[in-house]
Amino acid sequence: MTSDSSAAGWQGWDAYAPFYDWENRRTIGRRDVRFWTDLAQRAGGTVLELGCGTGRLSVPVARVAPRFVGIDRSEPMLRRLRARIRRARLTDRTSIVRGDIRALPFRRRWRCRLVMAPYGMLQSLLSDPDLNATLEAVAGVLPRGGTFGIDLVPELPRWREYHRRVGLRGPLSGGRRVALIESVRQVREHGMTVFDQEFLEWRGRRRTVHRFSLAFRTVTVPQIAERLERTGFRVDAVLGDYAGEEWSPDAQVWIVIARRI
Repeated sequence: MTSDSSAAGWQGWDAYAPFYDWENRRTIGRRDVRFWTDLAQRAGGTVLELGCGTGRLSVPVARVAPRFVGIDRSEPMLRRLRARIRRARLTDRTSIVRGDIRALPFRRRWRCRLVMAPYGMLQSLLSDPDLNATLEAVAGVLPRGGTFGIDLVPELPRWREYHRRVGLRGPLSGGRRVALIESVRQVREHGMTVFDQEFLEWRGRRRTVHRFSLAFRTVTVPQIAERLERTGFRVDAVLGDYAGEEWSPDAQVWIVIARRI
């Protein structure tokens, strides 16, 4: 495993793929789905989701958008998304791309109306150059007036450190059982919060251990707003929850809506 200071934010997600949906049903659930589907409907055109993963948001957004494109670096995540898209019979209006959000792999004149970066997705970019490259790439696929929606996780630097805590347990598909043992580390010199994950999976008496780490960087609203403005965006709104409440530093979520100018 790489050191925290040189870790790449995409590392760990391939190993997380079999457990991502299981954990998120027990944590964030669907509380942000309505927000993103409403934003997609108002956009009135192609929607691009950065870090689409297994499709927790992709499928409901694809149902309401004229065209949906999802991009992610993790092939194990995308396999699950493609299966969901097929089951939902949405293949004719979706494109799923494996690629790097720092250099979006689209034709030069390709454009969309909305780019989504949900649930702390940009915080998996662990350096300023990576974040800046991604914002530049997004600016390149949005026309003037196009919308960029960003959802940040605010409490990362306040997350209390702990070691090997049993966080969740329960049934998994195929008659399996699983338990999550989690540790949290604050790497303050790099502004990072690292989640060391250990999923214990049982099938009958056979036990398999899956270990990996996920790292996220603290990004504040003023920091992201300054970078957006420098990249050719205007911040239209900063929200403190998915119902449109006013933002404050103590809000449970930080949502930034910017427009390409």
